[in-house]
Amino acid sequence: MPIVLNLDLLLVKRKMKLTELAARVGLTLANLSILKQNKARAIRFSTLEALCRELDCQPGDLLEYRPVDARADAPGEEP
Repeated sequence: MPIVLNLDLLLVKRKMKLTELAARVGLTLANLSILKQNKARAIRFSTLEALCRELDCQPGDLLEYRPVDARADAPGEEP
């Protein structure tokens, strides 16, 4: 997926554990883990707002666009 959430990097920079962040933003540890592993298909603006508030960051610090290399997706070609 070309949009990734850099939650793990911000947690390291803020020296914060996932369990602490989950308690602060009111999410279950399981749902926050899905976000951290970039397995989520969507994120609510309220969740994004809470993450930014607790991590003292901007949405652009959390979200990153990584374009998919079209050649790597072509059949018979290796990346």
